[in-house]
Amino acid sequence: MSEAVNARQLQKERTRGALLDAALELSSEQGFAQTSLRQVAKRAGVVPAAFYRHFASMDELGLALVERCFGTLRTMIRDASRDPEVFLQIIDAAAQILIDAVKENKADFAFVARERVGGSEAVRRAIGHELDLFVSELAVVLARLPNIETWSADDVQMVSRLFVRNMVANAEEVVEMPAGRPDLEEKIREGARRQMRLIVLGFKDWRS
Repeated sequence: MSEAVNARQLQKERTRGALLDAALELSSEQGFAQTSLRQVAKRAGVVPAAFYRHFASMDELGLALVERCFGTLRTMIRDASRDPEVFLQIIDAAAQILIDAVKENKADFAFVARERVGGSEAVRRAIGHELDLFVSELAVVLARLPNIETWSADDVQMVSRLFVRNMVANAEEVVEMPAGRPDLEEKIREGARRQMRLIVLGFKDWRS
């Protein structure tokens, strides 16, 4: 690939990232549904025509934001599940992974928290779909834990959904957490650990 092609591809990726970041900023100020294509293009420093080289509509841009957020979390969970040492400490690891992911991508998770219940229909559906995918992927990880090997697939999915709902609630707490408050961060982390341990306590006595 020539240097000119590489440069064009790099510029294209930068512009796309700038549009996503601009949409995040604007949606935090006024909500995604109230944010227009022209506002996003102006904040990103491009003409409106350039927007259409990356997204067909604002809804498509919203879906890209949803995918970016969940892609980050999914990658971190996958990497952790491949590490035997982390897997053996899955409860503590999950709490730490969640908090690290939200802190590093706070604007993305704030977008999901806002739009999950009050956003456009297309974005709400996308968030629901991503949560369902996350439940299914987490179920594969959880099925390897002790006491679950004999459970039905439906019951593994059920407990996975419990974990995901817990993670969503804790992620939203991290989003709302003021900067520079390690005490609150530790409180949320410990709360997440305790809640997940409480779920795990029921594993050995559950019968599908």
